[in-house]
Amino acid sequence: MTSVKRRTVLGALATSPLWNLSGAWAQAAATTLKISHQFPGGSVTEGDFRDRLCRMFAAEVEKRTKGSLKFEIYPGSSLMKTNSQFSAMRKGALDLSLVPLSYAGGEVPEVNIGLMPGLVTSYEQGYGWKNAEIGRELNKFLLEKGVVVVSWIWQAGGVASRTKPIVEPEDVKGLKIRGGSREMDLILKAAGAAVVSLPSNEIYAAMQTGAMDAALTSSTSLISFRLEEVSKNLTTGRGKAYWFMFEPLMMSKAIFDKLTKEQQAAIMAVGAEMEAFARKAAQLDDSLVAAVYQKSGAKVVDLSEATVKKWQAIARTSAWKDYGERNETCAKLLKLAEKTL
Repeated sequence: MTSVKRRTVLGALATSPLWNLSGAWAQAAATTLKISHQFPGGSVTEGDFRDRLCRMFAAEVEKRTKGSLKFEIYPGSSLMKTNSQFSAMRKGALDLSLVPLSYAGGEVPEVNIGLMPGLVTSYEQGYGWKNAEIGRELNKFLLEKGVVVVSWIWQAGGVASRTKPIVEPEDVKGLKIRGGSREMDLILKAAGAAVVSLPSNEIYAAMQTGAMDAALTSSTSLISFRLEEVSKNLTTGRGKAYWFMFEPLMMSKAIFDKLTKEQQAAIMAVGAEMEAFARKAAQLDDSLVAAVYQKSGAKVVDLSEATVKKWQAIARTSAWKDYGERNETCAKLLKLAEKTL
């Protein structure tokens, strides 16, 4: 089609009552971003709160950007394998993901600060990281690695067990247990356990077949992955816990940098607003998980301050020591995090 003919056709379309040219251009300019996570899918109002958060975030950002940003949610690792998500964001091959930061520890060991046993022992302390020196340094490090932290999300964890309640350090001796990160594995090994490494969405099958005796994971995952069906005991994270996981909503910096400043501002503003929902939902699950397991007939126990300190003492001489000696950045992050204790 010649340029003259093209202008003629467009001119006719523009005057047609059936054609809204400004709407067409807006639609053409819309960017669709993909959000991936490993958790069960649901809706804005029902299901795993991490999936709900992604859907709430997507709807609100689309609203604030007047449709210039749209989102597709891929739950249950349906877009890509769980452990591939962080690397994919760094390369710009995945737009956003809500994933435990420590899952990338094999690729970037520094991120294991996000699941360091005994280092974070309360939600208040964990969420305080964002505006503390440790948070600023961690955020800077992740930006250098090509990842933007959109929502700071922390979750307490518990232990589901097929055999006996896992409370004191001596309870893990001789058992096959999933810790969730290199550092969690180190503390379990120091206490006499054999460790099993796999993402939380694979725990059910491993416990069902007897390949694993117990697993540490977040309260929400203890519910969402129906681990009460393969467990006889639960140690909750309500009240006291030595297991807190940093599980942020993150975005590829390469993708983020391509957006307009208005779109970037909307993403960061909505991401920050989601943090209050995440904290409330995680704490609710810390209590709800006890009821779920009690209903299934499991024995439910809680941790005391004295028990948390026992685990913390083991962590200092095993996980913390190992992490701090890995490189200069690890040592610096650990020192800054200890300031928040």
